[in-house]
Amino acid sequence: MIRFDDVTKIYHARGVNKCVMDHQSFTIERGQSIGVVGVNGAGKSTLTRMMAGIEYPTSGTITREMSVSWPLGFGGAFQASLTGADNTRFIARIYGRPIDEMLEYVNNFARLGHYFDAPVKTYSSGMSSRLAFAVSLAIKFDCYLVDEVTAVGDQSFRTQCREALMERREHGSLIMVSHDPNTLREYCDSGAILCNGRLTFYDTLEDAITASHKLYQ
Repeated sequence: MIRFDDVTKIYHARGVNKCVMDHQSFTIERGQSIGVVGVNGAGKSTLTRMMAGIEYPTSGTITREMSVSWPLGFGGAFQASLTGADNTRFIARIYGRPIDEMLEYVNNFARLGHYFDAPVKTYSSGMSSRLAFAVSLAIKFDCYLVDEVTAVGDQSFRTQCREALMERREHGSLIMVSHDPNTLREYCDSGAILCNGRLTFYDTLEDAITASHKLYQ
């Protein structure tokens, strides 16, 4: 379970306050698969980062009673001077995962070849994303957060990612942010709209998509 209690998030930029979450309270239970829609700048990525604990609310509290991933594909924790393999070892130690097992999974999934043993700073953006996605999926979480990263890599890699996410969804929760309704339809049963600092939930994804079309016309 992830619970937001009276959560507000305000950014201060160029002398202007932008509220992306305004005194919101809600609970996400284990087993839910929710697609979140909203226009650019609505705060969807901020929402996933707060769920993950990467960002903190301006006020209110967030409680997690299940393990929650960082947003899949997020490489912010990588040390650029370390190799992909060394970064994988580091994260395996943090999460108490068998190092050799995780190295094998990430190496096979990311398909980096000899670059797996090269510093991450030498990677292209696509290679970094593949490494980040593989490391994210190598750890078993109760809830996975996905923020617009399923387009990473070629068709073969995207198919591999889709199969892995579907498998994870069967055993836990999935919160997905995407601008593509068809992507959300693949993974999510219910939906939510983030607009003007308020997150409104819908029993079905189609209801959320229909409501968003009317809202943004």
